[in-house]
Amino acid sequence: MTEESLIVPARFSGARLDKAIADLLPQVSRSMAQKLIGEENVILNGKTAGKSDKVRADDEITVFVPDPVELIAVPQNIPVEIVYEDADLLVVNKPKGMVVHPAPGNPDGTLVNALLYHCGDSLSGIGGVIRPGIVHRIDKDTSGLLAVAKNDAAHAGLAAQIKDHSFTREYRAVTVGHLPQPKGSVSFPLGRSRTDRKKQAVNGINARPAVTHYEVLKSYEGFDYCKFALETGRTHQIRVHAAALGHPVAGDTVYGGEKNTLGLAGQCLHAKKLGFIHPVTGRYMEFDSELPPYFEQFLSRLKEQ
Repeated sequence: MTEESLIVPARFSGARLDKAIADLLPQVSRSMAQKLIGEENVILNGKTAGKSDKVRADDEITVFVPDPVELIAVPQNIPVEIVYEDADLLVVNKPKGMVVHPAPGNPDGTLVNALLYHCGDSLSGIGGVIRPGIVHRIDKDTSGLLAVAKNDAAHAGLAAQIKDHSFTREYRAVTVGHLPQPKGSVSFPLGRSRTDRKKQAVNGINARPAVTHYEVLKSYEGFDYCKFALETGRTHQIRVHAAALGHPVAGDTVYGGEKNTLGLAGQCLHAKKLGFIHPVTGRYMEFDSELPPYFEQFLSRLKEQ
């Protein structure tokens, strides 16, 4: 257990204790702060804190944070579409709704669980026991192509290409409304939101450069069908950049694209194309996946409007 001592800055005066803790301790979410308070692991000005407590400037907070328990990913016989596989890597086509790796709230049923069953011990260890072989990831409700490393050399080679922006990642999406130009680029830096730790934001905390290129492929009433290409690969990058343009990805309930989506469940975003130099053979490889049924069905509904 770790003991964290805090002095409340003036800007938090009047704030709820759980919110102040979550904002001041990056490793503690608001829900976790509430749990710690309920378990009497928070001391406010020398007394055990209560759930409804608020803080004032210069209050003293002591938080006892339990040591994290590392999740252990276990093999599970879950069907997964393998697009390509050799001794060094594989490319999978992840379905919408599947989480990439285990995390609190999603301990199993993930792509990693499926890969452990399929590959056995033949996955890169660089990602640790929770992310073996995972070089890059896509969101739970984003479908499409993902490269997975089967050894550390392949992992390092693919990661280097991602870092120097030579790793091709092309997506298809439907956005709400019409993008400002038929073709363009977005270069807003992205970091963790200052108001919601689960979201990313333009110029957020520890913002890093982020570049997304887009092209409108077809316009419908109230929507655009687009191609997005990543130059960088920040968390939620396409979703945040599209929302920053005022035209979020359709169905994206986190960044404002949930309106008038004709029954669409989750964001309409698909990782369609993946291209890279094979880290062992040196041969350029490119993969393309068809739009999944949910995406095609949504486009059909837009055509019928």
